[in-house]
Amino acid sequence: MAAAQETGKPARARRADAVRNEQSLLTAAAEVFVAAGVDAPIRQIAARAGVGLGTIYRHFPTRADLVVAVFRQQVEECAEAGPRLLAAADSPFTALREWLDRFVDFLVTKHGLAASAQPDSSGFAALHDYFVDRLVPVCRQLLDACAGAGEIDTDLTPYELLRGIGNLCIAADERYQPGRLIDLLLRGLRAPSAN
Repeated sequence: MAAAQETGKPARARRADAVRNEQSLLTAAAEVFVAAGVDAPIRQIAARAGVGLGTIYRHFPTRADLVVAVFRQQVEECAEAGPRLLAAADSPFTALREWLDRFVDFLVTKHGLAASAQPDSSGFAALHDYFVDRLVPVCRQLLDACAGAGEIDTDLTPYELLRGIGNLCIAADERYQPGRLIDLLLRGLRAPSAN
């Protein structure tokens, strides 16, 4: 693409099947990472996506490239869900709750991805900033809508809310599911008149 910009020629559009394959790979990789961790065999991801190993390596030359791409895709899906939920929900607080449920689902994969992060040149260093830059504004939009509707009464910042929920989700297991504590946190946000 850089070569196209340097020569002044337009970049060639990606083939539809290549885009489909990449999306299929990212979806399959996310599912495998949740089930088996980020060190799961690449063959398992290829099988789930219904493609060959060569297709994976053509799109993602290294495991780190694949992990970063899965993380970015999931951040984008979570970010794009906020405005859709706000438009469709019966109340802003319902939209916030549904969006936070998606955020928690995302965190399940994120913690596995973060555990694999190594301080190298693979792009892991920029992921946290990317995560914050994309999701904090969505959370702000939802919190502002809730406050505008009189459903919450708080000066909690979106970063504090996301960080708090993230901390509640660390080390979830069979004996500790964070949902109950997140429900308690959200009840604490409700304005007295909304309860």
